[in-house]
Amino acid sequence: MRFPLGRILMALSLLVAAHSVGADTKLTLQALFKDKAIVLVDGARRVLKVGETSPEGVKLVETDTKAETATVAIDGKTQVLRLGMVVAASVGGKGLVTLYAGGGAHFFADGYINDAAVKFLVDTGATIIAINSQVAARAGIDYKSTGRQEIVSTASGMARSYAVKIAKVQVGEITLHNVDASVIEGKFPQQPLLGMSFLGQLDMTREGDKLELRQR
Repeated sequence: MRFPLGRILMALSLLVAAHSVGADTKLTLQALFKDKAIVLVDGARRVLKVGETSPEGVKLVETDTKAETATVAIDGKTQVLRLGMVVAASVGGKGLVTLYAGGGAHFFADGYINDAAVKFLVDTGATIIAINSQVAARAGIDYKSTGRQEIVSTASGMARSYAVKIAKVQVGEITLHNVDASVIEGKFPQQPLLGMSFLGQLDMTREGDKLELRQR
């Protein structure tokens, strides 16, 4: 039986596309609309509606214009993208997260403190995770009852803080429990700091603007 060459080439192209997303695939959320998003997949511009899948296998699950995020699925695993933030597709195996430096050469990571979604600033100079009291409230941390009171120096002066243990901290495929943290009363730090109480339990590898976090 003979098959038309066009059908054979189309079948081959679909087969290649279905397996083209790798562990180091760069994803960037370029624009966001209601039930639609523009995503760069390794530089290729893809306009996707909710439920649609790109030729590389990136499916748009949902959009949230208020939070400026889009949820995508790759190989059945979901990942949250933020506007302008470059991340790696988390398909490189359990316990591996790849981040790419954003503005100011800083690394940012979407994650969770308990069940509260946050955007961490990776800070290897911070000995522990640091969050403000507003984030602690969203995460259900009763820091005044369970924490040890301390005084810390911030950009705005001295502030009261509480040393606590966070029940669960998650970044991508990595989840750690009972992680040391500091809750600082007020709005500082505006961005939750992902310090060494979390990072120190991982293997970190940096190559230029790429940072790999791997669970031991």
